[in-house]
Amino acid sequence: MVRSRRGGLQSIFAHKTAPSSPSSSSLSVSPVASPLHTFSDSMMEENVEIAESMIRKWNPDTWNYAEPLSSLFSGDRREAKEFVKSVKNLQRAMHYFAVSENTSHDRLVQAQCLMQVAMKRLEKEFYQILSSNRDHLDPETISASFSSHASFKSRSSFSDEDEIRSEDEIQIAENSVSEAECVSTIAMSDLRMIAECMISLGYSKECVKIYKIIRKSIIDEGLYRLGIERLSSHQIQKMDWEVVEVKIKSWLGAVKVAVKTLFAGERLLCDFIFANFDFIRESCFSDVAKEGAVFLFQFPEFVAKGKKSPEKMFRILDLYDSVSDLWPEMESIFSFESTTIVRSQAIASLLRLGESVRGMLAEFESAIEKDSSKSALPGGGVHPLTRYVMNYLCFLSDYSGILSDVVADWPLPVQATALPDTYFENSLNEEEMAITVRFAWLILVLLCKLDGKAELYKDVSLSYLFLVNNLNYIVLKVRSSNLHFLLGENWVSKHESKVKQYSSNYERMAWNNVLATIPSENSTLSSIECIKECFNNFNSAFESAYRRQSAWAVPDGKLRNEIKVSICGKLVNSYRRFYDEYRVLLRNERNSESFVRYSPDDLGNYLSDLFYGSKVSGSSSSSSSVHSSSHGSTS
Repeated sequence: MVRSRRGGLQSIFAHKTAPSSPSSSSLSVSPVASPLHTFSDSMMEENVEIAESMIRKWNPDTWNYAEPLSSLFSGDRREAKEFVKSVKNLQRAMHYFAVSENTSHDRLVQAQCLMQVAMKRLEKEFYQILSSNRDHLDPETISASFSSHASFKSRSSFSDEDEIRSEDEIQIAENSVSEAECVSTIAMSDLRMIAECMISLGYSKECVKIYKIIRKSIIDEGLYRLGIERLSSHQIQKMDWEVVEVKIKSWLGAVKVAVKTLFAGERLLCDFIFANFDFIRESCFSDVAKEGAVFLFQFPEFVAKGKKSPEKMFRILDLYDSVSDLWPEMESIFSFESTTIVRSQAIASLLRLGESVRGMLAEFESAIEKDSSKSALPGGGVHPLTRYVMNYLCFLSDYSGILSDVVADWPLPVQATALPDTYFENSLNEEEMAITVRFAWLILVLLCKLDGKAELYKDVSLSYLFLVNNLNYIVLKVRSSNLHFLLGENWVSKHESKVKQYSSNYERMAWNNVLATIPSENSTLSSIECIKECFNNFNSAFESAYRRQSAWAVPDGKLRNEIKVSICGKLVNSYRRFYDEYRVLLRNERNSESFVRYSPDDLGNYLSDLFYGSKVSGSSSSSSSVHSSSHGSTS
């Protein structure tokens, strides 16, 4: 430095031109002295000399890449900073020479040649850092690096002082984070330094081109590894739903990583490297990420264009939920004007998915109404339609939050709007009421359909048992799912009361004829023949009722026991009073067992075998079947 400065002073006082060195490259052009040579002229010439020495040393056209440390930014990185600093000083000299009347044209040409060589060097360094650090500049590592170092987020400029500070931060990083994050931190700092230098000196085109090519390949490779396929709408429509469903599962597993890691990491990297150049920052990120993001969010829209079958509902809702959940991150990541197309594509997918969901709900309601099964279900158990609809609605209720968004502006059926407010909880807000009424309406459509199916039974008591079973199943499904939260306790209580009402109707229709054969407590039988006739009438009525109901079913164990307890409480207790009072009067009669076929305990045993859906024999204490004429216990 002292030598160079002395050379500069000599030129001022001696007014002589320094001789050219024999070993100098073509980059050197001998300065031409001027009678008006100033101190500023000398300082600028010195800057050129220093830059020439550094640039010649790292000239990419003469460098032997077989030698170790072939990268300016490997090893002692202070020399890289000196290189960048000398290039900036060279730029100052060029500006000075361009306006100075004392500078020869040759001096300006020399500086320009040096600058071109320096930019070529930095261009190669920029490419080498990006390409050799692909694994360390992956979005996940970048995100981790930014999380570890908050200073990255707040830095918006990169001055000479920042270069020194950055070196200190890198040293801290080396001591506090993983090796991958440390390498990532160093690489990002170097890339930013190079980008700041090249762009500020008018070489943005070369820098940006390298960045876009390499980083776009990383984004494309990342999407490929996540299993994101670039399928057209036509290709998806031709696939079987089972195949599409597999691809939906793959997409759902990949999209969150793609947005929150892949694209978010790329945005962080872009924002950091090109922090002081808004247009370039936007251009780089847009060209790198836009195409892949559009393809990513076209997939839900293409799927939603398919046939609106209710069986596809849950996968469509999963897609809607995923896109909706990621929307805040997408708004932030793709906030540039040039990436509006990505946000628009996501919105288009949401709209198409919402339209598909509404179509499937309408199709589901129509399918319930159009159910054409005309045969009565044997035994009056739970109808397959009831199971299908309630299981479907239970799963659907887990998506109530999404459905609230989807159906917010979708008018309810006219009949559904007539449901009384007292049908539901009073605390529901308008949005909750909309989705609640829709679920209540679908269940009401099912109940109406079940009323029609109950009419298929010739035995009125069995039709009531059918309604008991199906309504009880519906209430249990509501209680054990998110439907309970949606419909509320008022709805459940009203329908539980209806189950009891149907059950009471069944008992009355099925067993009143049997109870009617038992004399009332206040009546008195005047003769043995009357007593025999009462016993015979009871036997006939009970056997007929039992024979008819032996194949009837109550699948729910709790409900089955409640019905049997209720029947026993009425029938067995009444029969026991009659039995205890008149049995002794027939004890001396011949063949009394033919009249008194059942003890009260026998009745209890037979009733305990009801409602299992098939004809079964009584328990061990009931040795005879009601379907035969053999005698029961009369003890």
